[in-house]
Amino acid sequence: MGCCSGRCTLAFICGMQLVSVLERQVIDFLGYQWAPILTNFFHIIIVILGLFGTIQFRPRYVTGYAAWLVVWMTWNVFIICFYLEVGDLSRNSDLVLTFNLSMHRSWWMENGPGCRVTPISPPPSWAPADHRYISISDCLMDFQFIEVAHSSLQILLALAGFIYACYVVKLISEEEDSFDFIGGFDSYGYQGPQKTSHLQLQPMYM
Repeated sequence: MGCCSGRCTLAFICGMQLVSVLERQVIDFLGYQWAPILTNFFHIIIVILGLFGTIQFRPRYVTGYAAWLVVWMTWNVFIICFYLEVGDLSRNSDLVLTFNLSMHRSWWMENGPGCRVTPISPPPSWAPADHRYISISDCLMDFQFIEVAHSSLQILLALAGFIYACYVVKLISEEEDSFDFIGGFDSYGYQGPQKTSHLQLQPMYM
């Protein structure tokens, strides 16, 4: 019963992770943030493998899923530090999240709740020719705090998934140890009457 409830809870957590990371993947695609896109893709694959291992009693898959969650939590802590500009990090850097292939911007910068985008024309002389120059105002929440909230949700789900993954692996291992299919029935085996290999014949005298 404990294994069943633990597996069901872990499967539910994996489902929540898939839904949340798919939403985040769409947002990162719209913002052309290539490093998060690749990381999200790996996370989706490993969560699916973890879900498969949970359903099919494959402790190795669940163990690999738990190990990846440590990396995933570390990545999301870095994203939080990036958007809050902890230390020398700057959220205006194009190299960190886009590999300098495109101009870094969060989709929430222009599409956050209540945000009003106003194009500025003519653009200043220093603005790149292939980029528009806009003014953003009236946002109910700044985009960096929305990104921090998304990463915080991922950390909470990953922490719950890691705890339940360890619990499920422990329960599956205990169940495997309790059933010894190789030698578990030796003491209950039936042994037929043994036949002597050599019969001693006594001579008969009349």
